[in-house]
Amino acid sequence: MALKGKTNLKLDKKRLTNSFKYAFYGILQSYKGEQNLKIHTIVAFLVIIFGFVFKISYVEWLVCLVLIGLVLMAEFFNTSIENVVDLASPDIHPLAKSAKDTAAAGVLMMAIISSIVGLIIFVPKIISFIGGLL
Repeated sequence: MALKGKTNLKLDKKRLTNSFKYAFYGILQSYKGEQNLKIHTIVAFLVIIFGFVFKISYVEWLVCLVLIGLVLMAEFFNTSIENVVDLASPDIHPLAKSAKDTAAAGVLMMAIISSIVGLIIFVPKIISFIGGLL
């Protein structure tokens, strides 16, 4: 049974290449304009460095990497929402403000939860490390 509207399921290399090109362009554009994305990325690199320093477990690595991905994704989605709202409503409007504030709140909640999980993973290792020095 053919999918509605999908008559040719062959791989279109040019379309595939363009989709990656546009996605990477979106990443670059986001980094140029979003201060918080830069901050989240610095924190992600620190988590990775501390993961190696404190030799976190396989499962802890998985949790950290998934949370890093989720925070960065949330920030990219927030940027998209802000751009669309600015395009649709260039003038100040209460609904536009609410949409942007709510999108930012989503990033904040993801960052808070990720920080709490990070503390659960790293604080015992830091305490153990400090205890070993004393």
